[in-house]
Amino acid sequence: MYSPPFTVSAKAVSNIADISALVERYAIRLEQKDALKLRKANKIKTIHSSLAIEGNSLSVGQVSDILDGKKVVAPLREIQEVKNALAAYDLFDELDPFSIDDLLKAHKTMMTALVDEAGQFRHGGVGVFSGIEAVHIAPPANQVSGLMAELFSWLKNAQDHLLIRSCVFHYEFEFIHPFADGNGRMGRFWQSLILSKLNPVFQHLPVETMVHDNQLKYYQVLNDSTQAGDCGAFIDFMTTEILNALKLHKGERVGTVNGTVNGTVNDVCDQILSFIVANPGVRANVISRELHIPIRTLRRYLKKLSENGVAFIGSPKTGGYFKQK
Repeated sequence: MYSPPFTVSAKAVSNIADISALVERYAIRLEQKDALKLRKANKIKTIHSSLAIEGNSLSVGQVSDILDGKKVVAPLREIQEVKNALAAYDLFDELDPFSIDDLLKAHKTMMTALVDEAGQFRHGGVGVFSGIEAVHIAPPANQVSGLMAELFSWLKNAQDHLLIRSCVFHYEFEFIHPFADGNGRMGRFWQSLILSKLNPVFQHLPVETMVHDNQLKYYQVLNDSTQAGDCGAFIDFMTTEILNALKLHKGERVGTVNGTVNGTVNDVCDQILSFIVANPGVRANVISRELHIPIRTLRRYLKKLSENGVAFIGSPKTGGYFKQK
């Protein structure tokens, strides 16, 4: 049986152990009374971040409005991308991550009205470019079907931990670049689908948001793995992002996705503090963006935290916020 080349580092093993310990806490969080609202909020975050990585300029609030059937003034293609992604994620429970036919079905949903070959493997050559420089030239189109069959066979039959298999599949998928367009969003979508077989809560964990915030590193480790002929670096990166997402969201309170946060002042302050603890050195503009709190409002909450005895080291001018121990 074909086996993709990869190395599992000590860091990856440690990440898997930590993910296994935290995932049950996140599952408990998803059983609380506001779970439905949390799932919706995280779905919106996931779709927004995945499309933003691909250049879609719509805001989290606009994605939320499209989900709610509201009119949005934006480029028609970008609106269509969001509608397609929402439809694809609605198929999540119906898709088999080990089925090539279901992959094609998901791609057709994700890319309908955007490309001529929606739901089909590509018929021509593709590459990834930085300006005019080719970063990666994918295998010829006539090899795609065979390569994908081998990859799916390995995914289904390999004995490696499903977390490892999901990362390796993601990398190999991007290397093969099986579609004319939509490979990035489909690769990330399919990894989430694979992980949902490990635990259903992965469907509702917005890992895409973490990848979006570190997308330069995301592309760098993809390139580094290709250069090394081993996707160990990509495994390290993705398991770290999954772990960070669990750390950040395992006890989160639900906020709105259009610029404000629900709950009491203390609830919001707790959410801000949790975010800073999980992301030491984070700048105010990142806190504002990720928690959807206007920057001026955020400063008032930070002041409130200080008045309540929470001491911070640093500021945006000196690198970001740290909670003083």
